[in-house]
Amino acid sequence: MAKSNTPALVETTNSLKPYQKVSELTGEVINKYKYLEGHPRQYRFDAKEGVFNINGSEKLGRTFTFQPIAWRIFKDNILNMGVKNWAELFFIDEKDCVSSILFHGYSVDNIFRLIEPLYYDDLTLADVVITAIAEKKENTKIQPKGVYYIATFSYKMAETQRSSELKQFSREVRIFRQETLTDIASLKTAYNFYNPFANGEVVDELPAGVTPQGLRDAVEEHYTQAEAV
Repeated sequence: MAKSNTPALVETTNSLKPYQKVSELTGEVINKYKYLEGHPRQYRFDAKEGVFNINGSEKLGRTFTFQPIAWRIFKDNILNMGVKNWAELFFIDEKDCVSSILFHGYSVDNIFRLIEPLYYDDLTLADVVITAIAEKKENTKIQPKGVYYIATFSYKMAETQRSSELKQFSREVRIFRQETLTDIASLKTAYNFYNPFANGEVVDELPAGVTPQGLRDAVEEHYTQAEAV
């Protein structure tokens, strides 16, 4: 008579961390959340058009809601945009993919305005669900006047058990975006952000012939294919 592997499965299930599960295909313990280390799924805020999108193509509208799991606020010259103040926030999207989004300029100031009241309540961005809204602004100092958008933020308390699970996940997984890393960034604040440079690691450069956009497209294809599995 064949031996049952049910006791072993029960033991494995009982030893799972909150963010883990047993693969139905292989029986291996895997993370619930899909993450290609150093290459989170890319969400963007288009400050010219005032919309949020995925990888610059799939438009999501003028509002976007997410729960941060890690972040850093820093000053650096990245993405060929010159030296700016940046806020890089990481979150789990509705497809269970580790994702990131960048804000700069006045939008970063608005994030600080969100952080301050949370701090005095012994909370962080990891305890809340944020809604970002594209707010239209006009620059009347130039003719014709310029139109641009900044992100404003509001929040509501997140579900406690999910927050606890996401905090453990982000503590135990190395969360960063390789494309935005430099070794000269001026860091203002960070939470569960892993910096390879600070740990003496060497970050690989792009292979010859591979463009940054080509890499972003490949990363998006990876996550899109993972959704279908």
